[in-house]
Amino acid sequence: MSETGASLGGQPRRKFEGAGGTPGGVGEFFIGVGLAAVGFYLLFNHVYVQTTFGHPSGFGVFGSSFGLTLVPLLLGIGTLFVNGKSILGWGLTVGGLLFIAAGILMNLHIYFRTTTLFDVLVMFGLIAAGLGLVVKSLRPHKP
Repeated sequence: MSETGASLGGQPRRKFEGAGGTPGGVGEFFIGVGLAAVGFYLLFNHVYVQTTFGHPSGFGVFGSSFGLTLVPLLLGIGTLFVNGKSILGWGLTVGGLLFIAAGILMNLHIYFRTTTLFDVLVMFGLIAAGLGLVVKSLRPHKP
């Protein structure tokens, strides 16, 4: 019998390999992923996202493009109710949704909440340590 053993189908079984197909490093990998996940959670928990899309009163206000972006979407939905297989209707509906999504993304304002230096160092330290352990776990380890 070979070092890898044999399975029922005659094919040799593969030995268990660690993270990244190298020997060892599985524990480091999961600890690193955990540390990085906690760091990213803390970082994202301190970020506020705000949009001014369609503000202040929404539909059709002069200076606001929200009402105008609804026109292709509404025309597409109406066309699809007449003929559900209409290529024009699907194009207008999908295009209208894409215009609305693009308008929202272009009007996002992202702010980092005021926090202490210690909290910032902990957040970015956890991310750096976690990603470092993940990268280290992918290198071959001595048995």
